[in-house]
Amino acid sequence: MRAAQFCDNVRVSSDNDATLLESAIDAFLAENDPKAMDNVAFRGARFDHGLAWVHFPQGNGGLGLRPDLNRVVERRMREAGAEPADPTSFFMALAGPTILTHGSDAQRDRFLRPMFTGEEKWCQLFSEPGAGSDFAGLASRAVRDGEEWIVNGQKVWNTLAHLADWGMLVTRTDPEAPKHKGMTYFAIDMHSEGVEVRPLRQITGEAEFNEVYFTDARIPDDQRIGAEGEGWRAALTTLMNERTAIGGGSAGGGKPQKGAAANDAVKIWNTLDASEKTDVRRDRLMQLWVRAEVGRLTNVRAAEAAKVGNPGPEGSVSKLEFANLNKELYDFCIDLMGPAGLIDYDYTFRRPTELDATGANKSAQYAFLRVRANSIEGGTSEILKNIIGEQVLGLPGEPRVDKDLPWSKVPRS
Repeated sequence: MRAAQFCDNVRVSSDNDATLLESAIDAFLAENDPKAMDNVAFRGARFDHGLAWVHFPQGNGGLGLRPDLNRVVERRMREAGAEPADPTSFFMALAGPTILTHGSDAQRDRFLRPMFTGEEKWCQLFSEPGAGSDFAGLASRAVRDGEEWIVNGQKVWNTLAHLADWGMLVTRTDPEAPKHKGMTYFAIDMHSEGVEVRPLRQITGEAEFNEVYFTDARIPDDQRIGAEGEGWRAALTTLMNERTAIGGGSAGGGKPQKGAAANDAVKIWNTLDASEKTDVRRDRLMQLWVRAEVGRLTNVRAAEAAKVGNPGPEGSVSKLEFANLNKELYDFCIDLMGPAGLIDYDYTFRRPTELDATGANKSAQYAFLRVRANSIEGGTSEILKNIIGEQVLGLPGEPRVDKDLPWSKVPRS
């Protein structure tokens, strides 16, 4: 096939997808008025009509279309008066693709719909005190007991686990296998006996993060996601979607957006006296704004070029830049505010009910503190540099002397 003919076929396919989707949305909204329906019922109807994740297969909340068309669905739903997604639904973007890719038909039927409606909230249970950046070194054990698994161990930095109904849990099931091979992935009921969630107070005063303890907690085998010992593969699907979801956020640029760090800086700039608007500060503001705009446009381009399937390591690039830029932007915001940046913030201990990864929906003082976590959550910036070097740039990997050793023989502190 000639290149021009191939491009024409792609355009025809894209046009057909868009036309099909618009027709599906029109038919759906003719029968379902978001202003007259309960939000859970409305989102359930969206799922049943394939307008939850349009790139998912039919019957699993999708229509088998291009993933970038999800933006069209969300725009049309907002225009029709639908409520935005629950702020705690971030983990839907992680658990949904993982269950679709690695789960059984029964698990897709059980979990995807209530996940999308918001009736069941999810959290991620990956990191451990002794296995953060080295995720494959985790030690939480799951031992099979008939048709159940008994879990003991501890997880940490679990965002909004205090609100979750279900957790994405990765455990060690075969300590005699190499560390990447002896892991198994589960969906665990967070309300089951033996699961304890404790708050971790942050620099902001909040306890958005938690630590979770498992003491003889039991998980039915039908809640195992993927094959026994294949937890690493399933976890990679979750992690890649997490980094893409975080890195796909916008630091601003373009038209003013609520909760966009670059535009928060512009807003603060506009409150300054003329004497405070020095050329040096103006130059720095424009440098940061341009970087934010480049990031925003890069994410738009990536979404338009997206293909059906789970994201690759490229999401690590966006996530790394997102973390660095957010910290620089809010450093600049506080500098612009001068002494006022040091006051008017409440450090009272509280447990949040929503996720705000940049903090830009709150005060600049809060955001300055909250974005410190951006270079840790979803994979540390140091680990992301390794991923980019090895999997994107094709550089030689760092020596891994424990790669083929049984996990039980790997030295641990």
